[in-house]
Amino acid sequence: MTGKEALELIHENESQFVDIRFTDPFGMWHHFTMPAHAFDADAFEDGLAFDGSSIRGFKAINESDMKLMPDPSTVFMDPFTEHTTAVVICNIEDPITGEPYSRDPRYTAQKAQEYLKSTGIADIAFFGPEAEFFVFDKMAYRNDPQNAFFSLDSIEASWNSGNDDALGYTQRVKGGYFPCAPADKLHDMRSSMVLALEDVGIQTEIHHHEVAGAGQCEIDVRFDELLKMADKMMKYKYVVKNVAAQYGATVTFMPKPLFGDNGSGMHVHQSLWKNGENLFYDETGYAGLSDMARWYIGGILKHAPALLAFTNPSTNSYRRLVPGYEAPINLVYSARNRSACIRIPMVGNSPKAKRIEFRAPDPTANPYFAFAAMMMAGLDGIQNKIEPPAPVDKDLYELAPEEKTDIPQTPGSLREVLHALKADHEFLLKGDVFTKDLIEAYINFKLVNECDAIDLRPHPYEFYLYSDI
Repeated sequence: MTGKEALELIHENESQFVDIRFTDPFGMWHHFTMPAHAFDADAFEDGLAFDGSSIRGFKAINESDMKLMPDPSTVFMDPFTEHTTAVVICNIEDPITGEPYSRDPRYTAQKAQEYLKSTGIADIAFFGPEAEFFVFDKMAYRNDPQNAFFSLDSIEASWNSGNDDALGYTQRVKGGYFPCAPADKLHDMRSSMVLALEDVGIQTEIHHHEVAGAGQCEIDVRFDELLKMADKMMKYKYVVKNVAAQYGATVTFMPKPLFGDNGSGMHVHQSLWKNGENLFYDETGYAGLSDMARWYIGGILKHAPALLAFTNPSTNSYRRLVPGYEAPINLVYSARNRSACIRIPMVGNSPKAKRIEFRAPDPTANPYFAFAAMMMAGLDGIQNKIEPPAPVDKDLYELAPEEKTDIPQTPGSLREVLHALKADHEFLLKGDVFTKDLIEAYINFKLVNECDAIDLRPHPYEFYLYSDI
C-alpha cells in the first residue's frame, strides 16, 4: 500500500484521528494521536518528530530529537476507540542524518529479511508464533520499601471452589486443557478476541483454553513473513488486552504468574522458502527434515543460551523454564515430542507443512528481535553446517538420572542468558542486522533495571523462610 492509498483508506473509513505507533527495544507499543486532517502525505515523506529520551533504551536527553516514519502498508482501523481512529506503525530515523535508527526493533527485523535474501539461501522466512496468556478477574500488585505483594484471582481457579457462593465448575491445577463450558468460562471472550483480530487483518486458526486452570488461553494465528508476523504480534497483544478490558478482566503475557501451575510460552513455528519451495522438507530425512532444516536446528541449539536473551527476556521467564510443568528446557530436538526444546510437528505428508517448532520462547519477547535472532542463529547453523545432537524420542522428563547427564538444558536466569549474549553475538552482527550498540544497550538496561532490581529486593517467601530465625 502506498502513502496515497493509505490516506484514501483513512478517509474512506471517515477516520477522525490517526494513531501513530512504534515499538521500544523491550517490546512495548507507544503512541500519540493526530486529528485526521493534520495527517497528510507529508507525514510519509518528512516523518513526525518525537522525544527519544523519554523512551527507555533509546536516546540521551542531549540527543533526544528523533523522527517516526509511518509505514503506509501497516494502516488498520482501531476497533476499540470511541472516535473513529486509523492506526499506522512507524519506523524510526535520526532527524539529522536521515539514517534508520540502529535500536529500532522494526528496522532490525527489516534488515534480517534483507540479509536472508542476500545470502542466497532463501528468500522468505515464515514464522508462526503461538502466544499463550492468562485472563484474570483481578491483578493487583505493590512494591514499596515496607510492603510488597501481588494478588490474582480468576473465577475458574481451583482456590475458589470453596467459596460460600461457589457453584462448582472450577478447574483443577494443570487441568485447564480443552474443557467445555461451563468449566471453560472464557469461551465467549476468546471468540470476541478472534473477531477483533480478524477485524485488524490477522487471520486466526484456533482458540482454546490452555493447561493452567486459572484462566490460561491461547489463540493461534496463521503464519506470515518475519516482519509482518512481528507487526501482527504487536497487534495481537493490543487486541487481546483490550477485549479483556471490555469484559472487565485483565490479560497478562507474563510467562509464570502462578506458582505451581503451567506457564505461558510462545512456541514459534518457522521455515525457510525459496522460489515457492519449502527448503525444510526432505522425505528421506528424519521426521521429513532436509539437511538445511537440521543445520538450522543446530544453529538454534548452539546459540540457545544467547538467543534466550531475546526470546525469553524477563526474570519471570525463568520461573517457567523449570522441570515439571511441560517446560521445554532440554536443548535437543525430536519429532512430536513436546518435552524437547525443538519439536518437529508431524501433521501430514505435505511438503508445505514441514517446519520446526522452537518451544522455549515466551510472549514477553519483543517479536522483532526474537524472530530476527532465531533466524540469524538458524542461518549460522546452515552456513557452518552445524549438526545438532541426535534427536531424542523418549519422554525427557522420565529419563533416568544417568541418561539426563548428557542433555544440555536452558540457562536458569535472565542474568545468565544476558552474559551468554555478551559472549556469543557475532552471529547476530552479520549483515549489520543487530549492532553492537543495540546489543550492549539492551544487555546493560536489562542487567541494571531488571536483574539488579529483582536481586536487591526482599522476596515475600524469604519472610516465610527466615523471619523467625
